[in-house]
Amino acid sequence: MRLALLGGTGRIGRHLLTSTLAAGHEVTVLARDPAGLSGQPAASGALTVIGGGATDQAAVHAAVDGADAVLSALGPRGAKTPDLLGIAARNITAAMEKTGARRLICVSAAGAFIESDPDMGRLAKLILPRVFATNFADTREMEAAIAESGLDWTMVRAARLVNTPETGRYRVRPDYPPQGGGKISRADVAHFMAAVLADGSWIGGRPALAY
Repeated sequence: MRLALLGGTGRIGRHLLTSTLAAGHEVTVLARDPAGLSGQPAASGALTVIGGGATDQAAVHAAVDGADAVLSALGPRGAKTPDLLGIAARNITAAMEKTGARRLICVSAAGAFIESDPDMGRLAKLILPRVFATNFADTREMEAAIAESGLDWTMVRAARLVNTPETGRYRVRPDYPPQGGGKISRADVAHFMAAVLADGSWIGGRPALAY
């Protein structure tokens, strides 16, 4: 399969790139700094790197052109680029509509929807949306743009991200993290995204991941 990957130099994206190449896919990565992928180990798949950022419409189109599916491991940048995810989502969906690609799997954040989470405590609902207001707003903008696209999308709502090894063992629930689940490793988010790509599940869904 031919894949386009955005955010491939990030901490989730690197895991996802390794697994998709190992599965034999042809992967085109859009990277602001292509040198960041110079240490990528050899794998059975083929790797192409395009220099550019996700806010550059032409660069996104170049990465998506010819892809069978698009994977986004982009994360919010806060004050540095407060609307990164929203802009990137609009660029991705526009490129996919032009090129004919249909399948889109992207990382989202469960925390951005904490205020409607039936299992979250009142204190967390009061504090976290204030602390992460910019990031959460950008994440919601991204989801809204993708949901309106009509593509075959899956938005993976990760719980609090940690840097522990892949386990392949985690819980999944629609929309909100499983009760009592507060964290998930970046490696396991990538594992889930690769699994969803392989089996075609969760189309039009917002699976939330946590241990």
